[in-house]
Amino acid sequence: MTNGMNMTVPPVPGSVFFPVCREDMTKRGWAELDFLLVSGDAYVDHPSFGPAVIARVLESCGYRVGILPQPDWKSKDAFLAMGRPRLAVLVTAGNLDSMLNKFTASKKNRSDDSYSPGGKSGCRPDRATVAYCSRV
Repeated sequence: MTNGMNMTVPPVPGSVFFPVCREDMTKRGWAELDFLLVSGDAYVDHPSFGPAVIARVLESCGYRVGILPQPDWKSKDAFLAMGRPRLAVLVTAGNLDSMLNKFTASKKNRSDDSYSPGGKSGCRPDRATVAYCSRV
């Protein structure tokens, strides 16, 4: 964001979405993040989604936070896209455990994923927290 004199102006906390890629960081004038929050869910900026709440609390304390939603757990490139955060990487499987999200109560594979874009299944690994932490 810039003011009329082409000076970078930090966004008001809670007024814009969190960066999800390097381009978003550049638009904010950030060279690095303080915290990178890896989530097994798609990025939804709503108080019913834990990663968004955690990110907003950190943002209100003055930290630069980026969210990495449903990264490709088979490749390290997705985890390096926004660079190494200054303080920490925070990891969550998402609102619903990845195994509960994969199977129905009768242990059959679910055909959709309510927490992925377009309801597409297969966007998160089994035991997502373990998989993401291993990649981090």
